[in-house]
Amino acid sequence: MENFIELDTENIASEHICCAISDKKCTDSYQAKKDWLEKEFSNGYVFRRLDERAKVFIEYGPAEKAWLPIAAPNYLNINCFWVSGKYKKSGYGKALLQSAMDDARDQGRHGLVTVVGTKKYHFMSDTKWLLKRGFVEVERISSGFSLLALKLDDTASDPQFKESVKSGQCPDQEGIVVYYSNRCPFAEFHAKESLAETAAKRNLPLKVIKLKTMEEAQNCPSPATIFSMFLDGQFMTTDLGVCMDSRYDKVMDKLRKTR
Repeated sequence: MENFIELDTENIASEHICCAISDKKCTDSYQAKKDWLEKEFSNGYVFRRLDERAKVFIEYGPAEKAWLPIAAPNYLNINCFWVSGKYKKSGYGKALLQSAMDDARDQGRHGLVTVVGTKKYHFMSDTKWLLKRGFVEVERISSGFSLLALKLDDTASDPQFKESVKSGQCPDQEGIVVYYSNRCPFAEFHAKESLAETAAKRNLPLKVIKLKTMEEAQNCPSPATIFSMFLDGQFMTTDLGVCMDSRYDKVMDKLRKTR
């Protein structure tokens, strides 16, 4: 496809992966994301981006192999999907989505599925934009997440969230509990470094859980396996900004006002 390139085991070492291009403090996390991608390519994972130094890309793969607590057999699951800055409203989003649809059709899949927020959540696709493109909401849970599907086969069963996410709670009921994975080049640095300092300053108990395997991610208590924070057992946010000492109180105050 003109203007787009697809990353694979041959070129990933030399090509950028859009996020954290210039963020030096996340260098190790950036490499961890590349390592994660390289392993997932063998599971049919796709990372397709604009052939520019820009944040214009889509990631997707077989839903059965997704690092998400969903049940969507024979669908392709969209993970990160981002068109930023001056590249918006230039047709790139539609073209990237169409490429995923074409792959789903060529593979005989039922369609596409993706996890979004019922309101805007960090590291998730634009819900309203996807609904305008033909996606429909097939399930919603109390923690503010929706499961959207765009079917190629109208007779196919709807995708579903797994039971692990439906309560909106995590097993640990005291203090801050964070779940994260190397799906994002920002998550590890902020979950392990920034948040440790922030919690210590506030004398808050902190437990950081890294999702190291697909099985762990598929049984996570949150559908946001890039980064999810719980407080006293309740899901709070996907916003990595909450990890930072300068932003923690502002983010938490805003969340409390909306609950």
